[in-house]
Amino acid sequence: MEIPVKIDTAFSRLMNVDLPIIAAPMFLVSNVDLVSEASNAGGIGAFPALNYRPLEKYAEALREIKKRTSKPVCVNIIVNKSNTRQNEDLKLALDAGVELFITSLGSPKTVIQEARKNGAKVLCDVTNLEHAMKVQDLGADGVIAVGSGAGGHAGPISPLVLIPWLKTRLNIPIIAAGGIATGSQIAAAIALGADGVSVGTRFIASREASVEAAYKEAVVKATPEDILMTTRISGTPAAVIRTPYTEKLGSDLPWAVRILKEHPLTKKYVVPLIHLAGMKQLETAAEKPTWKTVWSAGQSVGLVDGILSVKEIYAKLAREYGEAKGRL
Repeated sequence: MEIPVKIDTAFSRLMNVDLPIIAAPMFLVSNVDLVSEASNAGGIGAFPALNYRPLEKYAEALREIKKRTSKPVCVNIIVNKSNTRQNEDLKLALDAGVELFITSLGSPKTVIQEARKNGAKVLCDVTNLEHAMKVQDLGADGVIAVGSGAGGHAGPISPLVLIPWLKTRLNIPIIAAGGIATGSQIAAAIALGADGVSVGTRFIASREASVEAAYKEAVVKATPEDILMTTRISGTPAAVIRTPYTEKLGSDLPWAVRILKEHPLTKKYVVPLIHLAGMKQLETAAEKPTWKTVWSAGQSVGLVDGILSVKEIYAKLAREYGEAKGRL
């Protein structure tokens, strides 16, 4: 079966790329090497702005990525109040010529307005139709439909339902996210109405990912049953690999913290603190595994059978997509 050199969708045309496959922005995993290699492979590499701190390192990373690839790249910006850096992150990325943004956990209004001035595009993470309609009305260029099975902050709805549900009301591209690690799943997502996919967990087990070997091996060895949903990391349900420590943590916030998080008078102070503590925990686990390890990953770990280069992963996805399309 010949490997397709181009998968033509509304999203691939919007971004002028060969493969509508985003190497998803992953906290502490996505780096200069992974992003530039993904874009050079025909897809789009993405990284969270907060992977690089302080701002000087972020600006340096942007320059290095744009030096290594002439293809579109993407920056993920957290747009809730806990991220006090979001305006600076946006400005530096626009100044560097970043072509695509993904917004998460808040209103994308400012990002959409500023990106439009530069001709950049904006995708917004959504988990339901209500939010998707709101960001479409704000002028988003597309949505990332985060379904169940995703790593990190997974949505509650099956992709089999979420994608066609969004398709009934949206007229902007839909990018499927959650549990995707093979080309046959890409074909399935497109059949459901998606215009592209966001693949995260598969790229943790890449040679370019900047995490400890133990984290990559954990992804290769884990099964879907090893993925645990917990609010203990960030206050929002997040998917992590089951370890003795995450089992001990449990799946819910302590009752006192939960009350403070939900109370109107304390919510705005408590939520940023929970997010900050969760980021520190993930950072420690990614850089120096201990018995208190917390590894973020999605249910697609069961479909990851080895550590490959980013280029090899893209070639494998394209080949599998072609084979699946041929079977249909």
